[in-house]
Amino acid sequence: MEYESPIDGGDWNAAPQITLITHSYWPEHSPPQRRWTAMIKEFSRAGWGIDVIAPVAHYPFGRRKLPRLTAGRAFRVRNGQFTEQIMHVPYLRHGTSRVARLLDQCYSAMLSVPAGLLVRKPDVVIVTAPALPSLAAGYLLAKLRRVPLIVEMRDAWPDLARDARIVKGRVKGFIEHVVDFVQHRADLVVTVTEGFAATLRARGIRNVATVSNGVHLDSIPVMKPPDLERPIFEALYLGNHGESQKLDVAIRASALVGESMHLHMVGHGTQRPALERLARHLDAPVTFHAPLHAEAVLERYASADTCLVSLRDDWKSFETTVPSKTYEVLAVGRHVTAIVRGEAARIIRDAEAGDIVESDPSKLAALWRELAADRGRLVRNGTSRQWVEAHADYEPLAAQYMELISSLLRKGSATT
Repeated sequence: MEYESPIDGGDWNAAPQITLITHSYWPEHSPPQRRWTAMIKEFSRAGWGIDVIAPVAHYPFGRRKLPRLTAGRAFRVRNGQFTEQIMHVPYLRHGTSRVARLLDQCYSAMLSVPAGLLVRKPDVVIVTAPALPSLAAGYLLAKLRRVPLIVEMRDAWPDLARDARIVKGRVKGFIEHVVDFVQHRADLVVTVTEGFAATLRARGIRNVATVSNGVHLDSIPVMKPPDLERPIFEALYLGNHGESQKLDVAIRASALVGESMHLHMVGHGTQRPALERLARHLDAPVTFHAPLHAEAVLERYASADTCLVSLRDDWKSFETTVPSKTYEVLAVGRHVTAIVRGEAARIIRDAEAGDIVESDPSKLAALWRELAADRGRLVRNGTSRQWVEAHADYEPLAAQYMELISSLLRKGSATT
């Protein structure tokens, strides 16, 4: 495909203009918001122009909880936290139903195309997924704008959709076809793990690169070691309470350990009501907390003996998945209890961050009893933070991303 020259006269000292399509952005708190707020902070420092197309803030409850001006207004442009401009699109109210959420994503994705024609002419369109309907919106907008398309796959789709049985029958086949179609026609596919990049290359996708998730390391302090004489062992889980995490294992394990420990569960998700019922039924030593941010998160990390990172072990796609919170836990320097496989397990081992355990309540309970009895194992040597500095600091990750984009645009200009 031929593109219009992205920078007049081939002046590559000029800063590129990006249109980003995402299903969640500031002022929401979500995985894509955290990643792209960090990226855009660095892009803005470099003078790049960014227009973000995102729904009016309604994550995670499926309805607007923030004041109207804070959540954004449909088809109105406003300034973001840095130099980006945000064009919001409408959404459909929904609950926890998968079908309702998919319809909402389809509706917002459909409206993202005309919204993308109302913002500044980009040099490149980037679409970050999931949500999967956004992929089609990004493809159409790039075609209409006659610019390259970058598809960012933050999860192993469509593999994860198959494992989770999110959709079935003809709809399943259609969605997998659309994902495969867009991935193969993107000018660049960016993954957040090396494992999924290798999977896509094996499927014949020609231009794949990896830019992992990470943290702004300078904004995360190193925690003091936990008290070696503490009578109650305290475990912390902070993140999504969904099917992917299989958090019932941790609740059952805490019930087995009993009153000598306490498990704090921070966040929200579709499985949280069921997890709360399970904890009550088992009389487990668990406290559920609403999502926390900023200083409140750091206080919770400081009080923890170990931090839980969990993905279910019966979905093959999770062998190439790394929970985004992993990097934050590594950065604060707390001991990690890791119920993970594949690439995530390798990172925990390389960072010497803690212990990897099977997704089994009795084995998890046994580990926590061992740690409570030998609290010296909870004191880390700083290796995990050093690993983050070398591999997952957003400043060099954003520089890597900008170089990938610049290289793509240079190649496109050379062929016009």
